[in-house]
Amino acid sequence: MKIRVLRIINRFNLGGPTYNVAYLSKYLDERFETLLVGGMKDESEGSSAYILDELGLETRLISNMHRSIKPSADWKAYRELRQIIREYKPDIVHTHASKSGTLGRLAAIHEGVPVILHTFHGHIFHSYFSSLKTKVFLFIERYLAKRSTRIIAISTLQKKELTEEFEVCKPSKAVVIPLGFDLARFQKDQENLRNEFRTKYELEGDEVAIGIIGRLVPVKDHMTFLKAVAHMRAKAKYRVFIIGDGELRAELESKTEELDLSNRVVFTSWITNIEFALAGLDIVALSSLNEGTPVSLFEAQAAKRAIVSTDVGGIENVVIPGESALLSNAGNWQELSKNLQLLADSPQKRNEMAEKGHDFVLERFSYQRLVKDMSDIYIRLLDEVKT
Repeated sequence: MKIRVLRIINRFNLGGPTYNVAYLSKYLDERFETLLVGGMKDESEGSSAYILDELGLETRLISNMHRSIKPSADWKAYRELRQIIREYKPDIVHTHASKSGTLGRLAAIHEGVPVILHTFHGHIFHSYFSSLKTKVFLFIERYLAKRSTRIIAISTLQKKELTEEFEVCKPSKAVVIPLGFDLARFQKDQENLRNEFRTKYELEGDEVAIGIIGRLVPVKDHMTFLKAVAHMRAKAKYRVFIIGDGELRAELESKTEELDLSNRVVFTSWITNIEFALAGLDIVALSSLNEGTPVSLFEAQAAKRAIVSTDVGGIENVVIPGESALLSNAGNWQELSKNLQLLADSPQKRNEMAEKGHDFVLERFSYQRLVKDMSDIYIRLLDEVKT
């Protein structure tokens, strides 16, 4: 009889969590059977449905599960999750990210599921909410962690934050399993894709393309990125691509005009064929105030692109600081600008960093390694509950 895994994700929006649940749902070996369920993405977010379609995955949508807190809808989503558990009878419930982690684990606890796991793809314990809200969320996470079989952290730094800084659970309950991706696709047909991207946006041969990829929301701190870009040398040949969308788009577009960057900055909205975008870029930037392990940096290194980023969350576990990425403190636009300028001025430096990053991610962050690590812990935990 197959081991049944119920996998629950907040919502099917673009980002690392969708890739994670998709690869785990598709590639676990024949010992396992998986049902993947998730909530509804926000209107401003890009859909990740194409990722699931490409892998031939069927999913079940929880129409009442949304990113924001809505007591009535959340209650209905919780009741629906309990009903799914009764029908599917999973041996394992594995939740991913905050909202599904709360509702899904509560449902699993009350339905007596033998093994309950939760993966923190990031955390919301700073740079998201007020101190009061943060304390409430911490109280909830600590309660749920006590009732969970294991907590999965996606980097050693994140485990340290969860167990030591925020005391969500004891170190013995947390296990580090890094994310995994299909990274080989970022080396296919690179020359043609690069030509297509640079032709579409009318980039000159020696014009440096800098891209930042992600939701346009406060925690990503695009304002600091724009300030950094504005203070690069005015005569330097570079163009900036803001790839993504979100609630701050209009505000960021206004800031671009205020900083006299309208002729430099292109707002592309979401580009689902990210291989196309990365092939055309020379530098990938990130300016976040808080991160888990951002998928854009895995993909950038797989595509042999140099990185300029803030040094927050698990980023130091995703790149080789100083070798595949130049890092600076969050909110420090001066240092971010200096690093962008350094790489924009030096094709040789960009190439050296790109090669190191490429070898680094291929060795450590393949989806094959992710699936093996997760399979091993599933089997081990099931054996524990049987004894």
